[in-house]
Amino acid sequence: MLLYLIIICFSLILFLNCLALKPLPPWARPTELRLLSLCFWKEISFFSIPSSVKNSLNITTIIIPSPKLSFKHMMSTSNDHVEEVSGRAEMSVLDLPELVLECILEKLPPSGLCNSAAVCSSLRDRCVSDHLWEKHMKQKWGRIVGPAAYREWQWHLASRKDSTHLKQGKQRLWMKLFSFVRSFSWVRSKVHDTSKQTTTTRLPVDSNSIMSWYLALETGRFWFPAQVYNRENGHVGFMLSCYDAELSYDQSTDTFQARYPPHGRRPIAIECGVPWERLRAAPVDTSPHDLHISVCLNDLHPGDHIEIQWRRNKEFPYGWWYGVVGHLESCDGNENFCHCHNSENLILEFNQYTPGSRWRKTTINRKDHREEGNEADGFYGGIRKVNNEEEIKMWKRLWPVEVLE
Repeated sequence: MLLYLIIICFSLILFLNCLALKPLPPWARPTELRLLSLCFWKEISFFSIPSSVKNSLNITTIIIPSPKLSFKHMMSTSNDHVEEVSGRAEMSVLDLPELVLECILEKLPPSGLCNSAAVCSSLRDRCVSDHLWEKHMKQKWGRIVGPAAYREWQWHLASRKDSTHLKQGKQRLWMKLFSFVRSFSWVRSKVHDTSKQTTTTRLPVDSNSIMSWYLALETGRFWFPAQVYNRENGHVGFMLSCYDAELSYDQSTDTFQARYPPHGRRPIAIECGVPWERLRAAPVDTSPHDLHISVCLNDLHPGDHIEIQWRRNKEFPYGWWYGVVGHLESCDGNENFCHCHNSENLILEFNQYTPGSRWRKTTINRKDHREEGNEADGFYGGIRKVNNEEEIKMWKRLWPVEVLE
């Protein structure tokens, strides 16, 4: 038994001496790390060690701290350690995995992306990327913004760039005259502004980005071309028609201001409060002053829905008017015996007008169709077939309450 105790104590002394020679890392300080549990010390105290053995082994130099004091010290040091670790382990959004961060940004609305872009340069680079704004662009503006609006935006950027270069050329002389003054003021304020540059400097958003285009539309700064159903608040002279206009969005009312091109000597007409439901992107890429090339004439049958260009006189721009293909006078309308689709003449009906009205019906030639009409009845231009059910439903929703004269 005595030999067993001597071996244990000797091994313990060697182990403690090794710990004293080798420094521990910060997270394992001697005051914090308890290599021997209190239970172990209690178990040793149960054995009766002769005093002669104690003196020979010099065990009395080992001091066992009080359990109460050790616990207090352990709690205080561990609290300090937890605070230090928590300070070092504080995470930011940028510490998230790339895929998780992308998923979060994709869920943000446009206002959230703008706010996030103002946080830091790293988030700004992510929040202004086109793949995030493309979805918002399609959701809000895709139905009314078409190729014509995109071309207008590119021209707008090019003209703004040219005007910037022109202003810079005119200001070059003044810049040379005041270069010394500006250099002196820059040197004087450089030291004062250096500490602020990291927090106040913001990289400009690329004007050619989708975000820049979205914000230009959202704020109403950019007027873009589109088409308006039943222009001028549903004026009786424009029922079931769709005319080209320049539009500007009003955030406060969630409506648009429409600016129509002048008709002859008539000045530009402006309409306010145009709702989203009365707008669309141009279905064909044809200027309102040009004749649309009709490619569907041989495919038209009685009952088909169409839109046809019409203008009051040669000085007016075209508008698109809704109609249907009718039967020839020689046909009784029986589908089993109808041969109207084989005829060179094509009957177009506008049933919003009363029977007998000069606007109710017109005839055009399938094979040699050009602009047809006169100053009294107006001029009919190109034709497009309406196959989209949503477009047909839109025209029926706009149908006038009363029959037009």
